[in-house]
Amino acid sequence: MKKYSKGFTLIELLVVIAIIGILSSVVLASLNTARVKARDARRISDINSLQLALELYSNDNSGKYPLASATCSATVFYGLEVLTSGTAPYISKIPLDPTLPANSNCYSYASGVGTAANTDYHIGTLLENLGGVPANDVNCVSLTTGLACFPAAMVNGFTGVTSKLYDLRN
Repeated sequence: MKKYSKGFTLIELLVVIAIIGILSSVVLASLNTARVKARDARRISDINSLQLALELYSNDNSGKYPLASATCSATVFYGLEVLTSGTAPYISKIPLDPTLPANSNCYSYASGVGTAANTDYHIGTLLENLGGVPANDVNCVSLTTGLACFPAAMVNGFTGVTSKLYDLRN
């Protein structure tokens, strides 16, 4: 009579380990997609928050929006930092892109050139997921006169041709 030991053979263990490896790779791939969608959702939410703050600023400043600057740094956010100043700030903190490196992670903001021309603005960001661009995306051109959405060129203009760009205008 043969005596069988209780336990698993080497082949059975290798098969189980292979199955666990395949399942874990599928789960990790799904999680990575979810992370991309979450970052894009945050970007869109941030742009909408900035848009609301810009409209509140405009209501208090005779229909004018903050003038854009060409600087993105730890303290200057293309001119949007004025939204956080004063006794009643329009937004508590300027949101930043979750994946770009520091001092280049500002959301793109463009406004009219000169002190009297800041009655229009253009704000946007690049999304990671091509299919995640919302329906209110405008793909405006704000670099030169006579094209698409704006009557004049803007500081920090948008070309309107970049895929995955989510942009809004006033």
